[in-house]
Amino acid sequence: MKKHKVLVLGVLALMAAGAYAQAEKKKAAAPVAATTTSSETAVEQEVRKLVEPRLGEGVKAESVKLTPYSGLFEVRIGNDIVYTDRKAEYLFTGNILNSKTYESYTRARLDEINKIKFAELPFDLAMKVVKGDGKRAIAIFEDPNCGYCKKFRQTTLKEVDNVTIYTFMYNILSEDSAIKSKNIWCSADRVKAWDDWMIDGKQAATAPANCTSPNEKVSELGRKFHISGTPTIFFTDGSRAPGMLDTATLEKKFASIK
Repeated sequence: MKKHKVLVLGVLALMAAGAYAQAEKKKAAAPVAATTTSSETAVEQEVRKLVEPRLGEGVKAESVKLTPYSGLFEVRIGNDIVYTDRKAEYLFTGNILNSKTYESYTRARLDEINKIKFAELPFDLAMKVVKGDGKRAIAIFEDPNCGYCKKFRQTTLKEVDNVTIYTFMYNILSEDSAIKSKNIWCSADRVKAWDDWMIDGKQAATAPANCTSPNEKVSELGRKFHISGTPTIFFTDGSRAPGMLDTATLEKKFASIK
């Protein structure tokens, strides 16, 4: 990366906008989120009217906001953001960096808009494990067929201590993910059944026909949070980490939470 570059942006012309939109449509079938036009200025609303038809059929911007970066407008789509010009003739995707510190303003903004209220999570839909004093806490969305989820449990979560872990079984990878999740949830000891499968590869017994699992509610929650991959980890400060973390990285994150 050259030092003289102030902005690191991938430039997409209008044809690329269509390709981006199609990629968005192929994600987990989430309902179109409500827009926030009431908080937008007249200019931002005008940019919205120009850019939305160019995002692709059925794709809506959740917000449009003028940035301090050379007159660019931030367009929020799900848990991602792209940028556009005043006339919405071009779309830009990528990171805007501080040329001196290389801080990513885009990353900071994404962290801000994707925060959740951890205490308001529906923990009754999750499995709970307390290690040590349990003073620290994380919530993890995992698919039973997720290889990185299994590795995360076999390494990092085995090594870390003094943490409360809430596991939401989020079935997005395979057709039988929901079946495996239901079998585990309906087990006499669902936490043990989960560990038996994720760590040792031992499948849970078939669930009784009259047992109800929270699969649909967790799927709805995942769509609400725009979770498109597993594992996705949420922390008590509302931030998230997509993907597996090693022990050092997880401990560093815990230490940063005040």
